Amino acid sequence: MTDIRQMAEEAADELHTMADMIRWSVSRMNEAGIYFGHGTDNPWDEALLLVTHALSLPWNIPENWYATAVTRSERLSVLELVLTRIEQRVPAPYLLGVAWFCGQPYVVDERVLIPRSPIGQMIEQRFAPWWHGKMAAGNPAPERILDLCTGSGCIGIACAHTFPDAQVELLDISFEALEVADENIQRHGLSERVMALQSDLFAAASGQYDLIVSNPPYVDAEDMNSLPQEYHHEPELALAAGEDGLDLVHIMLQQARQYLTDDGLLVVEVGNSWPALAQACPSLPFEWPEFERGGHGVFVLQARDLDAFSHQYQQK
Repeated sequence: MTDIRQMAEEAADELHTMADMIRWSVSRMNEAGIYFGHGTDNPWDEALLLVTHALSLPWNIPENWYATAVTRSERLSVLELVLTRIEQRVPAPYLLGVAWFCGQPYVVDERVLIPRSPIGQMIEQRFAPWWHGKMAAGNPAPERILDLCTGSGCIGIACAHTFPDAQVELLDISFEALEVADENIQRHGLSERVMALQSDLFAAASGQYDLIVSNPPYVDAEDMNSLPQEYHHEPELALAAGEDGLDLVHIMLQQARQYLTDDGLLVVEVGNSWPALAQACPSLPFEWPEFERGGHGVFVLQARDLDAFSHQYQQK
């Protein structure tokens, strides 16, 4: 029996309230050097998620509930969940089976990345100032939206909620990911406006879209070799993208214009690979939004920016 399991066995008789369980979990995760970055960025929030889930309670319960007594069987359930988080380094959303994005829950498991893209902040702002400016000038809201490399479908589905008249397509090469996306479409009641299709990038795309949004694989080889253990529970297909992290993004930039309307917008997350992209494409006028709640490496391009895309880069 490991030391932490011995500690958990003792704790089952010593901890009596939710506050006790949360405090114990925070201490043990700090000692274990757990990585946070899949929905939380600190041990308190992570512990709160795990404890409330194990007790079948919402995570945002009033703080006066923390003093509530917990039965021994409930304590055992909490401790087992926390131990799994620590010993196996499984990200909390996989243990819970749900992740929150743009204020809404999405089904997740190890077939898909855990939703965490800063693009969510842009969706909440209706892609201001870019699309907001278009609407202020008299253009309609996006009527057709494409979520490329969709994974769980969270980005496209969140767009469908934000633009209630839009038709949304979710494309991904992974049939397993699309099973999760389909489940999320059904759970969000959007089957009439959102559909998921298997596609190698744009292969299954049809016609033109007002808005193309993507969080593709973009982790470069060096970063892949140094990722915390939690990331290795996520599908490598959704993370790794070659030596510079831009294998798919290069192709997307070459092909995106033909799938955009003349007033269309391309929004793509490239994370830490953004300096390599800016260096590789000096002729493209990337705009890089800043995010109030953290995140970086998302570029915005207008369709007209891609009209002027250099022939030299297209041949790379």
